[in-house]
Formats: sequence, structure tokens, C-alpha cells
Amino acid sequence: MHTIWKGSISFGLVNIPIKLHSATEDKDIKLRTLHKKCHSPIKYEKTCPVCDEEVKQEEIVRAYEYTKGKFVILEDEDLNKLKKENEEKAVEIIDFVKMEEIDPIYYDRSYFMSPSDGGGKAYSLLRKALQESEKVGLAKIIIRSKEQMAVIRVFENSLVMETIHFPDEVRSAADVPNVPAEDKVTEKELDTAIMLIDQLTTTFNPEKYTDDYRNALIELIESKRSGKEIVTPVEKEQKSNVTDLMAALQASIDKTKPKQTSTEAPKKKRTTVKTKKQA
Repeated sequence: MHTIWKGSISFGLVNIPIKLHSATEDKDIKLRTLHKKCHSPIKYEKTCPVCDEEVKQEEIVRAYEYTKGKFVILEDEDLNKLKKENEEKAVEIIDFVKMEEIDPIYYDRSYFMSPSDGGGKAYSLLRKALQESEKVGLAKIIIRSKEQMAVIRVFENSLVMETIHFPDEVRSAADVPNVPAEDKVTEKELDTAIMLIDQLTTTFNPEKYTDDYRNALIELIESKRSGKEIVTPVEKEQKSNVTDLMAALQASIDKTKPKQTSTEAPKKKRTTVKTKKQA
């Protein structure tokens, strides 16, 4: 597995050197956008609407818009220094809580944790302690320039870090529109609904569930590919150097042609001289 973060995590005086690895992967089918006319992939270029020109990467700076149309520019040097200062800190477990006390709405992404060199014993100790206590650890960590809360728990035989949202990142349920304030249901309706839930209740088996849309999309792509319903971009016609040279020469000739002025003397009309016939 690819390592995306290296550091250490601690609880009390116990320090565990660890590595983080992504626990999930995005299997969405990536579709490209083509020009319908010639089937060429569409480019998305960064342009400046004021200068009306394409902007290169080295010409881009980051800024915070503190009010409409007004920005504070943040230099890379300042951001990198701030990032380094925080990333060098060890990730400390600040609390231990029951996992059921954390609502799933807070969860974000999952990462497997593996021990670095010399961290095997401390890793095993934390894993065993979490299992026996039936608790999870709460910690803070900087990942990709963002400080996040994290839950450390046991999954199968590994420690897993789940990043979670801060409370101010979760919107209030009170702001959801059109939610009925009271349950206006009859006893019969409720009994029927509970009966249906009981009939559909089972043990969670993740292997049972598949992404039907993704599978159908893969089948559609394969059927079109097998049936040779394939398009290729129309190649852009390249101008030859000869054409460019000839065009430049002709333009030069046209540019240097003397212009006819109105002061030119008018051309004389041709006259014909009649001769006498010989007798």
C-alpha cells in the first residue's frame, strides 16, 4: 500500500511511529468530455478574464476573499512554514470515548495505520487496549494542509484512523426545510412499518452489496467497444512550412506594391491614320 503520511501517535508516555495508508479507493468510472463535432477531448484552461490570456502555474497565487472582491494574498513560504510547524508535532490522543457516542454524520475518510520500524510492540499494545476497553481514541492530525479530528479504532487486526468533521462543519438539522414537527401516524401504520422492518432485518454482510450502476456502465462500455462503436479524435490539420512561407512572401509582395495615385497622367487614346487607296 502507498504511504500517504508518516509520523507518530502517542497516548500518555507511549509513542508509536506509524504510517497511514488509504483504506478505501474510488472506483467511479471516469468519463471524458469530447467535442461532438470531431471527438477531441475538451481542454480546461486557466485564463484571466481581465487580461484575456492563459495563466501559467507559476503566475498563480493563493488568496482568501474576506469580502466580495477583496483578497488577502497568502505566500507559499508562509503556508509551507505553517504546515511544517504543525506536521512535525506528534499526533496525540486527547480523549477516549465510546464509539456509539459519535454519530456517523461526523465521519469523513478512513486510513489504515501500520507501525514504522520499532513501533510494533506499542502498536500491539494500543490495539489490545482499545479492544479490551471497547473505546476509541480521539486525536488531531494535519493531512494535506488541513487540521482534522480523527478517531483511532480497531478494524479486524489493524488500527484504523477515521478523520471526522469538526462540529462547526456539520450543518444544523434544524435548518432542514419541511421536516414535520410531529409524528402524525396511526397505530396501525406504525405496526405495519415495524413489521416490514423486522422482515427485512438481517446481519450486515458487505459482500452482499454491489454498485449496480457502475457494473451496468462497465457492461455498456464493453458492449460498445466489442461492437466497434469507437470514436477517435479528428487530427488537427498541420500547416506546412511551404504554405506559411508562400503566404508570408505573398503578403510581403502585396505590402510593398506601389499604390496607384490619382496624379497619374491619363493615358492617351490611340488614333488611327487612314491611308488613301492606290489607283
